[in-house]
Amino acid sequence: MIDSERIRESLEAGGLRCTPQRYAVMAFLMEQNQHPTAAEIFEAVNRLDPRSSRATTYNNLRDLVEAGLVREVAIEGRAARFDATGLRHHHFICDRCGGVEDIAWTELPRPEAGALGKRVLRECELIFRGLCAGCAAAAEVGVKAEGTEAHSNG
Repeated sequence: MIDSERIRESLEAGGLRCTPQRYAVMAFLMEQNQHPTAAEIFEAVNRLDPRSSRATTYNNLRDLVEAGLVREVAIEGRAARFDATGLRHHHFICDRCGGVEDIAWTELPRPEAGALGKRVLRECELIFRGLCAGCAAAAEVGVKAEGTEAHSNG
């Protein structure tokens, strides 16, 4: 169960007002162990409060990301996903199903002085890519079936 005071405090600490719509977005994200898209967040929040518009939900997501309370996980060719897990962690993105999973945090070395030029580094994270356990198992079954079929034809 989500602690409503914790949500209010985190919003205020991020410099954001605790509006009903922003609260609903943050509460939904904090309950998730998946990484929902903006559309999925809108649908869930809108079921609870039909007055919440798509634009308000998307604007709240942008504000939460800018305040550092929510992370946006960008995936090439797919909708961005959002994560409000408070603990630092990396992500694993499945090439086949597009699922996003949390990977335990590993400290990363900082680039050597001068390597970034005049850029200012805010944070650094790893994104692992490959097949999730479910897709890997399905691929293995497919390979075995193809091998059996090819063997029986030969």
